[in-house]
Amino acid sequence: MGTIDVHTHYVPSAWPDLSTRVGPGIWPSLRVDSERHAMIMLGTAEFRRIGADCWDAEARLSDMDADGVDIQVVSPTPVFFCYDRPGDEAVKVARIFNDLALEICEPARDRLLPFAQVPLQDPDAACAEVDRAVASGHVGVEIGNHVGDLDLDHEGIVMFLQHCADRGVPVFVHPWDMAGSPRLDRWMARWLTGMPAETHLSIIAMMLGGVFDRVPPTLRLAFAHGGGSFAFWLGRFENAWHRRPDLIGVSELPPSGYLDRFSVDSVVFEPAALRVLVDTLGARRVMVGSDYPYPLGERPVGAVVHRADFLDDAEKDLIRHGNARRFLAL
Repeated sequence: MGTIDVHTHYVPSAWPDLSTRVGPGIWPSLRVDSERHAMIMLGTAEFRRIGADCWDAEARLSDMDADGVDIQVVSPTPVFFCYDRPGDEAVKVARIFNDLALEICEPARDRLLPFAQVPLQDPDAACAEVDRAVASGHVGVEIGNHVGDLDLDHEGIVMFLQHCADRGVPVFVHPWDMAGSPRLDRWMARWLTGMPAETHLSIIAMMLGGVFDRVPPTLRLAFAHGGGSFAFWLGRFENAWHRRPDLIGVSELPPSGYLDRFSVDSVVFEPAALRVLVDTLGARRVMVGSDYPYPLGERPVGAVVHRADFLDDAEKDLIRHGNARRFLAL
């Protein structure tokens, strides 16, 4: 049985002019440079160069076959979340991109599984859109790890997570909108340090903010990028929970009490880092992810699992596909 990759992204080859369809402002657009290459623009600023593997199902399937991947979860690129816009505008954007995602995945519906985006700044609209998207053919939802200064323990976001648990919709949390500064604007430092930090900050928020005490254990939840540096620093969080209960011990359990409530992907690149994840969370809580098709992702997909000689065959099978089948209810 081949690998299931739970962390990949898409970008459509075209979409409507959002300033006309949605409202005035600085919106993502696409500058098409050739049949196989384009540039995501934010207003007049270049954001990211992309290739046809972002939108071309045949290109994706060819790469999947080369890497032994049976199934990809195909999620939005976070720049399209538009959480900084009014909710009525963000829901229009979500509908546009969710429908385009279905078109991208249509040529191989059994292998390309679309995850929707939602206007998370408006929880009621987010619940309505995830219901519409799932009814249309999406199999889950990707959300950003925060909405402005609101983390995943904000009441509205908790309500959305409860809704997903009730509906049986898997949720994939992806970092985005990392803080910037002159020190972080070199060497892609926001991606190298900010993405891991954002990810583990939101895991902490769900633990210490009591989200896991309020959301049922039926919620299928996964975090990108190996959960950031959470696994490495679990002991620090645990120590703080016990030593400063006046500030930190607000959850019913210490952080270690919630390790069975979420999963992480395997985008950590080195077997030593993967070993920390497995030792901390267990082999049943790690799934292959690649961040395909972006250049900071892993190719061949699942290479770090293949190189992990500390895993036995049964554990590798869990990480390659068994855990993802449970997460996706396949």
